[in-house]
Amino acid sequence: MSLSPATASSLHISTTISDTSRNDLIQDPKPHLPTLATIPPDGGRAAWLTIAGAWMIQFCTFGYLNAFGVYQDFYTRDFLSHESPSNISWIGSLQLFLMYAPGAFVGHAFDAGYFHHIQIAGSILHVLSIFMLSLTSRDHYYQVFLAQGVGVGLGVGMLFLPSLSIVAHHFRNRRALATGIAVSGASCGGVVFPIMLNHLFSNPSMGFANGVRVSGAVVAALLAIANAIMRTRLPPKRRSFFSVFSRDYMWRVLGDHAYTTSVLFAETHGVNKTVTTYILAILNAGSTIGRTLPVTLADRLGVYNLLIPSILASGVLIFALFGATSTGGVITVAVLFGFSSGACAPQFIISPDRPSR
Repeated sequence: MSLSPATASSLHISTTISDTSRNDLIQDPKPHLPTLATIPPDGGRAAWLTIAGAWMIQFCTFGYLNAFGVYQDFYTRDFLSHESPSNISWIGSLQLFLMYAPGAFVGHAFDAGYFHHIQIAGSILHVLSIFMLSLTSRDHYYQVFLAQGVGVGLGVGMLFLPSLSIVAHHFRNRRALATGIAVSGASCGGVVFPIMLNHLFSNPSMGFANGVRVSGAVVAALLAIANAIMRTRLPPKRRSFFSVFSRDYMWRVLGDHAYTTSVLFAETHGVNKTVTTYILAILNAGSTIGRTLPVTLADRLGVYNLLIPSILASGVLIFALFGATSTGGVITVAVLFGFSSGACAPQFIISPDRPSR
């Protein structure tokens, strides 16, 4: 049986198209689906130990910096009394700046797989700088500036952001809750360190040098434990150096200033001396609640649905501070501002990759 030329040509074209389509299906790579190795487990022993380690690092870094109001008060009255409060505040300002400034370099190293290297180096620098601060001499501003402003600031900068970034290795669906637990360490440190340092500095048998050494020993012990229990999960990433910048952290810095000025504000407004001593602890106690309770709703309601009201409330309370001229008023504003600003902290951290619903 013979086929006409037209029929043969049609069969040839059909066979060619069929073969080409078959080859395309065979050669087409499978879509890149998430594997069990890349999906965060949202729990487990290693994950929660890592969160515990992150909590300790937050306690020793941002929590320690939250106590600078105690240092500034002591420097102004005694240790650096010949310096103006403005000059002394540069020490705390530089610490806060250096906590975020190395973020591009630290973040790039974190993505490249050097998490433990950064944490160990930052821990050594942080602890060494605290003990160097205990060796500074009275009325030697440059010694305090170098040890506390530069040394402690750089050490904290190497520890702070990686200890929060590691949360994403272990949590996704419950990341807001895990991040809130981790950052609550900063508020707890802001409660413990001001009270501890106030009592140590005012104790004649301890004084400034020994008080700083005691705080350094606490930091050293917690950082050693944190480095021992924290674990990474994901392989290193290749990412552009400039992609690690985040505008959210820049806005976060602007909200931290109230933590370092609350003691001096309370003193200048005639607040009871006993209350002034504990005002930082009161503010950070409110922040502890704000960093843990509201974020439990973030995974359900959406990050920005909680972030925006928290920012607005913090802004209103900063203006309310000008009208708080009594002891009760200052305490009320401190607690409420601590709560609202504390609620902002975890949302800023998780907002870049957790869109609002």
